[in-house]
Amino acid sequence: MKNVFLKKITFFFSSVFIFLLHLPFVFAKSKLSLMPEDPKQKIQHVLPDTDLMQPPMQTIQKAGIYDSLKLGSMGLAQHVFDYAMRGFNFMQETGTITNNNIISIIDFTKPSFQKRLFIIDLKNYKVLFNTYVAHGMNSGAAFASHFSNVPESNQSSLGFYVTSATYEGKHGYSLHLEGVEKGINDNANRRDIVMHAADYVSESFIRSRGYIGRSLGCPAIPEPLHRPVINKIKNGTCLFIYGADKKYISHSKILNNNYASALAMNN
Repeated sequence: MKNVFLKKITFFFSSVFIFLLHLPFVFAKSKLSLMPEDPKQKIQHVLPDTDLMQPPMQTIQKAGIYDSLKLGSMGLAQHVFDYAMRGFNFMQETGTITNNNIISIIDFTKPSFQKRLFIIDLKNYKVLFNTYVAHGMNSGAAFASHFSNVPESNQSSLGFYVTSATYEGKHGYSLHLEGVEKGINDNANRRDIVMHAADYVSESFIRSRGYIGRSLGCPAIPEPLHRPVINKIKNGTCLFIYGADKKYISHSKILNNNYASALAMNN
């Protein structure tokens, strides 16, 4: 009887020991069962789909440049600057521009007797030039309110341009401009839309007429500044010409982040 009793006691403690030995593994298994089989796959279902055709915007984050350069006090509206940077990022990501340091902005919502050309050094955070610029004679008198891409219209064309090479023409030292928005400014070459000097873009003209003279559609600039301005922005920089035109704002693929269509148009 004593041996039987000892065997039972031994069996009992052995069972308890084996149970205690396996207990951690039981809890570990129950914890593992609460986790998804493939955590990465689980996360992919939670994240929203992304548009692979939209270029990343991390290249130039200039959120503070507008305030730091006091562009608002100089007369450049925040939304115009934001539009300009949106197009700049697109042109940079697609390789349309080869000089990523400079952006030029023309704000045709301002009258021509105000300085509405802004040339900004994005690398060194400087406003290089802020001066007068002409619009087309058929775009309006003091204000530009009509815009066209049609040859012989003598109107300005809005949108994004890339600056090209310089040449000597009838207006002297001038700069070719390539319009990059199809149906909006892509006839710039056919229309001979260039940046050049003009004697009617001056403060003396403003004093006599109330506003500067007008071009045949070219963004003409003051004679004393035309050479330094052109030399600074030539050969692959971004130029943005903006105006209060609802048609342009609604039709511009770049402004509306429709990068896939903008790319298709340019190819």
